Amino acid sequence: MNNNMYHSTIKTKLVHLSLLLVISSTILNCKDKEVTSSKTETISKTEAPEGMIWVEQKTFLQGAKASDNYAMPREKPAHMVTVDGFYMDLTEVTNKQFKKFVDATKYVTIAERQIDWEEMKKALPPNTPKPHDSILQPGSLIFNKSVNAVVNMENYGQWWTWRTGADWKHPEGPESSIEGKDNYPVVHVAYPDVMAYCEWANRRLPTEAEWESAAQGSNTDAIFTWGNDPTRLDANANTWQGVFPTTNDPKDGFEFISPVKSYTPNSIGLYDMAGNVWEITSDFFNVKYYSEIDPSKPLLNPKGANQHYNPNNPYEVEHVMKGGSFLCHASYCASFRISAKMGVSTDSGSDHMGFRTVATPDMLSSK
Repeated sequence: MNNNMYHSTIKTKLVHLSLLLVISSTILNCKDKEVTSSKTETISKTEAPEGMIWVEQKTFLQGAKASDNYAMPREKPAHMVTVDGFYMDLTEVTNKQFKKFVDATKYVTIAERQIDWEEMKKALPPNTPKPHDSILQPGSLIFNKSVNAVVNMENYGQWWTWRTGADWKHPEGPESSIEGKDNYPVVHVAYPDVMAYCEWANRRLPTEAEWESAAQGSNTDAIFTWGNDPTRLDANANTWQGVFPTTNDPKDGFEFISPVKSYTPNSIGLYDMAGNVWEITSDFFNVKYYSEIDPSKPLLNPKGANQHYNPNNPYEVEHVMKGGSFLCHASYCASFRISAKMGVSTDSGSDHMGFRTVATPDMLSSK
């Protein structure tokens, strides 16, 4: 994929910008610590916090598996990593959970804030013209459900639209609401929003390696959260069925986003680690990362690249997001695989991206 966008009007330039901030693809360069011994510290577990589950320490194969025909260059080469045990949320953070945070802190998300052009243009190519003030209004990206035909699959603007007034409380625009959707994943949250929630909740984002360790469950080298059988996709993940992006047959039970716990959990009890909404991790997104790792030397608790790098979006700091979403389809991105990843800019949100958190015994005991 590339991130070259469409149309030339002022409004679509803003949408173009937003898409650049949300839909990047490629990854990373880093100096993680190599495992110099097979001995790793045994962590004493405390009682699992409500809504979380313990993920055992594990050595596993991170990145693209040899038999994965959908794997992209940024997922290669696969390499062995060892990750210490940690607690992870059973599901993505829900509207109910995020509302509790907002009610307690009066926090205002990025999508709800007035756009600061002087700040925004720092992340744009030089001499980018300023859109009209009527365009520079708070909002977020939503999937265009009325797409009838697509001319060029690289033109993301055909199925994405910038919606003024879209935010976590109004996921489809100002006239929508989350009433009756307490158990749906919160969406339209950007990286700073997620970090604010984590600080309040005494949690943190998982690293990409932690996320893959959890997604593997009791496995160590599986392609999917349930194993290696692609025919089990519909029973295990909320993804797109039909012809992307024009026809979606809800064979898996939902046409678009679904409540958490709507599908079978993986082998250790984690829900929605594939499909439904993308999940932000703490790692920088850098296209050189895996290519510069020595796969013969296992890594211990890798934290990803030291810096971000995406030539398709050179002006933005991006983080890795994992798991795919309800929009993923085998004909397009196939990001319902464990090793799949995309980049998301720090100030971007959309209606198909959320997050889940992790905690360590040390974090819980120090509170």
